[in-house]
Amino acid sequence: MKRSLWHPLIWLLVIPICVFTAALHADDWPQWRGPGRDGVWRETRIIQKFAEPDIALRWRAKIGSGYSGPTVALGRVYVTDRLSEPHQVERVHCFDWETGKPIWSRSYPCIYEGIGYPSGPRASVLVADGRAYSLGSMGHLFCFDAAKGDVLWDVDLDSDYEIQMPVWGIAGSPLMEGRLLIVPVSGADNACLVAFDAVTGKEQWRALPDAANYASPIIIEQAGQRVLVYWTDRRVVGVDPKSGSLYWEYPLAPKSTPLGVATPVWHRDLLFITGFYDGSSLLRAFAERMEVQEIWRRRGPSELDTDGLHSIITTPYIEKNHIYGVDSYGELRCLRLSDGKRVWEDLSAVPRARWSTIHLVKGYGGIWMFNERGELIIASLTPDGYDEISRARLIKPTTGQLNQRGGVCWSHPAFAYRHIFARNDEELVCASLAAE
Repeated sequence: MKRSLWHPLIWLLVIPICVFTAALHADDWPQWRGPGRDGVWRETRIIQKFAEPDIALRWRAKIGSGYSGPTVALGRVYVTDRLSEPHQVERVHCFDWETGKPIWSRSYPCIYEGIGYPSGPRASVLVADGRAYSLGSMGHLFCFDAAKGDVLWDVDLDSDYEIQMPVWGIAGSPLMEGRLLIVPVSGADNACLVAFDAVTGKEQWRALPDAANYASPIIIEQAGQRVLVYWTDRRVVGVDPKSGSLYWEYPLAPKSTPLGVATPVWHRDLLFITGFYDGSSLLRAFAERMEVQEIWRRRGPSELDTDGLHSIITTPYIEKNHIYGVDSYGELRCLRLSDGKRVWEDLSAVPRARWSTIHLVKGYGGIWMFNERGELIIASLTPDGYDEISRARLIKPTTGQLNQRGGVCWSHPAFAYRHIFARNDEELVCASLAAE
């Protein structure tokens, strides 16, 4: 009889190799809006429909309140929160991704002064090169050893840079560019943006006299150069990420209070900006020179009578020749890219309410939509309309982030290792989305 090559000893060797290979093809979610900072989830072999009305959780971990979305890197999950009793502190947590068991946690005194919606930190933890960077609502910037939680360096931005504090606190997530950690500081003395050496914490440059808005910075490619795009309280700017030198600016003075939360969206040579009070703008970044040109701008008379998109928390996404996003009261909309004209509106993805939110992530099988009711939706968004494929409950809304309509889930989820990681004001949860 011919013996099989698949001897039991060979299986002992094959199984670890298979596990290791699977790990190589699993993606981290190490920063705000994912690996590319673009809200795209690139993993495959994901479910195409939910089996039950409630998504089965792999684990849940107790945390406090906060708005920051979790991030995932090298087998660990990071999130920040706030406690107000018995003392006011902000905390940074690290959990094992498979079990949810705590690996490390660090807290520091942080008294909130003059911040609206004081439930907790806004910015997501950024993980790069074995270090984890956190930014709190009052401007406490920390660099931790990502595995152990040891503090490698820290800066009290309010003390060192005299923050011009935005109404709702420091919210933009830091960005890594080479060895530079670029942080929206909103400081005095030309320190709206500050770049720190990511290893030592030493300042490398500072730029702009503006105050900060709430949107996070991104990097685009223009005229053969990398350009840092940031939305301040009065304009959208493109700066040299190596030096902070200003390349171009687009004036965008607010109609009332600056309220730009959605991250600018880069598509081909186009830059899309949207805010709650000030509507939408589409800019073209010239390929041959460092300039931008307004293609169109749409702003309705009020937050109730809107035109185009008046987004609050939702960052839209662009597919081919259309823009998809969520308007001021939760209206899911499709706009024509060429002129911003509305193609359709749908009110079924989330209940209509002021600031009603859906986080949109482009992923395997369609658009993954996490709405403020804690529901995860798989959908198709095309110029023909909104086609809901499947919907299930993931996590309950809580009232810390917003004490209205029974609470909300406003924090952006993370998608990594074919799982979803989401938080409310009480817990962090993990659920598998892997296809069998």
